[in-house]
Amino acid sequence: MSRIAGLRCRICAAEVPTGPSFVCARCFGPLEVAYDYGVIGAMLSREVIAARPAGIWRYLELLPVEAPPARGLAVGSTPLVAAERLGELLGIERLWLKNDSVNPTLSFKDRVVAVAVARAVEFGFDTLACASTGNLAGAVAAAAAAVGLPAYVFVPADIEPAKIRQALAFGARLVPVEGTYDQINRLSLEVADELGWAFVNVNLRPYYAEGSKSLAYEVAEQLGWRLPDAVVVPIASGSLFTKIARGFGELVDLGLVGAKPVRFIGGQPEGCAPVAAAYAGGGEEIRPVRSPDTLVKSLAIGDPADGRFAVRLARESGGSIESVSDAATVAALRAVAEREGIFTETAGGCTVAALAQARANGVIRPGEEVVAFLTGNGLKTPEAVASPEVEALFDGEGIAATARIPARFGAFEAWLAAASEDEAGASGQLPDLRDAAPVPS
Repeated sequence: MSRIAGLRCRICAAEVPTGPSFVCARCFGPLEVAYDYGVIGAMLSREVIAARPAGIWRYLELLPVEAPPARGLAVGSTPLVAAERLGELLGIERLWLKNDSVNPTLSFKDRVVAVAVARAVEFGFDTLACASTGNLAGAVAAAAAAVGLPAYVFVPADIEPAKIRQALAFGARLVPVEGTYDQINRLSLEVADELGWAFVNVNLRPYYAEGSKSLAYEVAEQLGWRLPDAVVVPIASGSLFTKIARGFGELVDLGLVGAKPVRFIGGQPEGCAPVAAAYAGGGEEIRPVRSPDTLVKSLAIGDPADGRFAVRLARESGGSIESVSDAATVAALRAVAEREGIFTETAGGCTVAALAQARANGVIRPGEEVVAFLTGNGLKTPEAVASPEVEALFDGEGIAATARIPARFGAFEAWLAAASEDEAGASGQLPDLRDAAPVPS
């Protein structure tokens, strides 16, 4: 018997055969992959997983592909970092950072794309595409190059330059669109229908979304096959948030970890926070944000597909959805860099700022074990940490002449004395983060 039972509507539970479908024909609800857990339980154990190579395919039975792909990038098995110094700043004694910024294209999107592309190949598609706010463009471009398929990436015209350059480096065709992500998504629906392309996050969305579960499997395994007390996850569409919960639930149902309540905390930038607004308002209705205004462009989805499911999960688990200012985001990503040596992108800064707020308002309690997910690398959003002081170091030919010193020890001594004076006069390391979320005593 196949372990993949087909597709099922998340609203009306209608069953649909396995195929490139994403919307229920009966109620227009979203489809997701259904599994036969009896078959999976007979095949999978901790010992089986431990004997396999690193990467997401060590959890093959819980992913919606028939077999590991013959070609593809090495994705997953990213570090779970004990963040003692950051935890000390935030008042969290047992803090872990799941650092997904070290995947092949430097974001967690490599996971979801690996699953979607494997399915696209199984279905016989000859062209890959995506609607992207940034990281997905690079992931699709790289995955397409690895399997030898053409790729088209549809992006907002104001996307961060580093992310455009990354996608172009892999040979993708860039389609910059004047409009929001939600407008691009609607265009992608038309293109997928008219041209029959495999849009990883449109007609392959049920399979694509399942790749996020691999983060849950890895965290549980890296913690010694146990679940944390709380997790903090960035929210764009809401899919990552809900799929991590599904992954934990599957491990419990299969007896791979013990049952335990986990609180789910989400972070959204306040310039595009429809899920946080719904949570704060006490309902589940998502009111779309028509014109997102935030530096966290990878989370700027005004009409998130899984928004109501994310609100429900946060509320039912005793968690929260935090709305985070851009200033707190920048302070948080600097804190992660300075305290743990990890340069995360703005989505990671938003996540850590949400973590700080959740600790400050009591959603995270003293002594609890917490995992925060860092989903992308700061090299993709370097402008977030730009400042007048930093920019003054550079001119058109590298480091400005006024900032250089001669190659003499005496010159270095003078430079060191001046630098020490500047540090002594500085007023606090991370004022924005502390002001936004003071740690309770």
